[in-house]
Amino acid sequence: MTGEELLGILREVASGRVPPEKALDRFIRWPTEAISLDGEPAWARIDHHRALRTGLPEVVLAEGKTTDQVVEICNRLARGGQGFLVTRASAETRSSLGVRFPDARTHDLARIVHLPATQPAHPDHRVVAVVSAGTADVPVAEEAAMSAEAFGHCVERLYDVGVAGLHRLLDHTERLRAVAVAIVVAGMEGALPSVVGGMIAAPVIAVPTSVGYGASFGGVAALLAMLNSCASGVTVVNIDNGFGAACAASRILRTISVQAG
Repeated sequence: MTGEELLGILREVASGRVPPEKALDRFIRWPTEAISLDGEPAWARIDHHRALRTGLPEVVLAEGKTTDQVVEICNRLARGGQGFLVTRASAETRSSLGVRFPDARTHDLARIVHLPATQPAHPDHRVVAVVSAGTADVPVAEEAAMSAEAFGHCVERLYDVGVAGLHRLLDHTERLRAVAVAIVVAGMEGALPSVVGGMIAAPVIAVPTSVGYGASFGGVAALLAMLNSCASGVTVVNIDNGFGAACAASRILRTISVQAG
């Protein structure tokens, strides 16, 4: 629940459009809702007030959960028109969510399922650029892009512009200089974020991927290269963590909005 949603409910009660009893029924699940089926101990506790505290909603990491568990969590999140975002969803889970929620947006490459809220937040028209070094990095880049879009941000994708053919990136210099935040995704030696960080003034969030040959060590080589970037101020998230990069970008933009307001 966001501050706007909470204020909307209170205004509806004050105007008489919503009875206090109905509002209480909506509040009674908050801030935490335990999920327990068939007499089992609670196996999930939904944090309905996370968006109210941090600006970012509760997000479902599907890895390690059964399809039934993910669907039930999403049922609870979707009540009242809240919507949901599921990351790292298997094909079975994506299929089941698509059947249960036909209006949900499913992306197989990013392994994401997103059901927008009935009354989405006002869109942020500042641009988050998601830049990938190679086509093999696109699944992680799409996780970042779709997560940022789910958080209400405008996303511009710029894929397959790695340093092996630097002219591909330089062709888009003006576009990159106009963005508010850049998320740069790269495997192999992880050089692309340093290049972008030396080109633009906007914050750069680097995402190492597990793409690469033997000595890449599943993304560790790219991670260490990004941590040692010669472009000052590049921020680095964990290997393959496109979602985390989108969260960082959203926090930056929301903080700027609060300070500007």
